[in-house]
Amino acid sequence: MEKRNFLFVSLTGLISDIAWQVSKEGHEVRYYIQDKKERDIADGFVAKSKDWEKDAEWADILIFDDTLGQGEKAKNLRAAGKKVIGGTPYTDRLEDDRSFGQEELKNAGVNIIPYGEFSSFDDAIEHVEQNPGRYVIKPSGEAQNVKRRLFVGEEDDGKDVIHVLEAYKKALSDEIKVFQLQRRVTGVEVAVGAFFNGKSFVYPININFEHKKLFPGENGPPTGEMGTTMFWSEANHLFDQTLLKMETRLAEEGYIGYIDLNCIVNHHGIYPLEFTSRFGYPTISIQQAGMITPIGQFFWDLANGNDPKLKVRSGFQIGVRIVVPPFPFDDDETFDSFSKNAVIVFKKPPTDEMHIEDVKQINGQWLVAGTSGVILVVVGLGQTMKQAQTQVYSRIKNVLIPNMYYRTDIGDRWVEDSDRLHTWGYLR
Repeated sequence: MEKRNFLFVSLTGLISDIAWQVSKEGHEVRYYIQDKKERDIADGFVAKSKDWEKDAEWADILIFDDTLGQGEKAKNLRAAGKKVIGGTPYTDRLEDDRSFGQEELKNAGVNIIPYGEFSSFDDAIEHVEQNPGRYVIKPSGEAQNVKRRLFVGEEDDGKDVIHVLEAYKKALSDEIKVFQLQRRVTGVEVAVGAFFNGKSFVYPININFEHKKLFPGENGPPTGEMGTTMFWSEANHLFDQTLLKMETRLAEEGYIGYIDLNCIVNHHGIYPLEFTSRFGYPTISIQQAGMITPIGQFFWDLANGNDPKLKVRSGFQIGVRIVVPPFPFDDDETFDSFSKNAVIVFKKPPTDEMHIEDVKQINGQWLVAGTSGVILVVVGLGQTMKQAQTQVYSRIKNVLIPNMYYRTDIGDRWVEDSDRLHTWGYLR
């Protein structure tokens, strides 16, 4: 592929690893991070941009890594003739406004879980009192990015949900303006995702399983993500009954990028939970590890509306996040005391499957950067999930970071989950 100028535009430094991977393929890369506290992320790995709008003239292609208004910028640049991977105001809203996303699925003929949208905690409490049951509290808008605000009820009468709503009313009413109460459905949690080239979906699709709780066994506080298992697939029943039904609407928008739909499935049916209408993190880094097609070439073809002919590895990929304090919480004092500028040591030179998140490099030494405590994604691959699991955890043994922690069970639940998914026919 001819060498191109890639400009990555980020709100908080999410796309660092992919910017680095594209630069390693020989392309010119500039990387803009809007949040001042996160701007040291990827220092020493890629060249930085101080003014992305000015550098847009230099760029052959721009990549936006988030929603929250980034879709408006991407749409305007595409209208001006630039090659762009990113959303639109519509696709941003699919993720940022949970109720809108659910209604769009319903309009496309996808069954959805009963839910109510509330801006009043008192109204929500009254609803649960009058309709006892197990519910999930899901904040909308920017508040949904604080994953610990999501609460999954366990009690059949809903009293645990009422207690949490009462606490949120006292402490978080200024932060959580709009939220959903969604009926809780049990089954296998699985996500189906695919890239979209402005006109149609690109095959193969991706089937992935997120591990969101901090501790093994799905215990502890929710996080953005602690690890993901995945495989590439041809179209299957799960895809046909969900994302594929959105193809016409996404084509009308000219959407270019990746879109993912997290679902609960059981023997009764498929129940979509939420859209991710952008790259997932760490999903995109794990996907890149499973791609044979260079990701720079793939992005260029995608942004030009071509059929990228995506070539991927067979088998399975596992990505495990390595984190440091105070993750998953926001505590500047703890971060400064325990983690800021902590050294990242490798017992032997790191493999290509060490993917950076909040990392910088000074004189060849890797250091913790940013403020979140999310440091590395270590990836393993294998023809079986067990082989991928063995490889990823052997690679983690090569990493030394003071106070680091990670999940030790990513991939364990695959045998049971896959048996049920195949029995119910969703992967055929």
